Amino acid sequence: MSSIPEELSYTKEHEWIAGVEDGLTVTVGVTAFAAEQLGDVVFVQVPEVGSTVEAGDAVGEVESTKSVSDIYAPIGGEIVETNQAVVDDPSLVNSDPYGEGWLFRVRIEGEPEELLSAAEYATLTSGES
Repeated sequence: MSSIPEELSYTKEHEWIAGVEDGLTVTVGVTAFAAEQLGDVVFVQVPEVGSTVEAGDAVGEVESTKSVSDIYAPIGGEIVETNQAVVDDPSLVNSDPYGEGWLFRVRIEGEPEELLSAAEYATLTSGES
């Protein structure tokens, strides 16, 4: 299994969140664990820029050769940017999930869903295969 970056926060639905501490905008992506479970990602649907999302909402999809999984908003707010590179090349979710494979950015409005530390996320995923 891939390493889990310490500086990020995580959801139980296998999204990662960067920038929670700045309190303004967060970047959201799918974890390496999720990418490994999905297999080869062939399609990514991200939310529309300007749309407003609530924490816990399904806001997009990641489709692989094995299955389709929803992407959930870990925090409420306005979608301010999406990653066109990952829409054009969905394999970035597999090859660089914590870098070039990010999905979207949200301007925070409200409190996040329950977020996990890297250690808590490691514990969550250690029992899954």
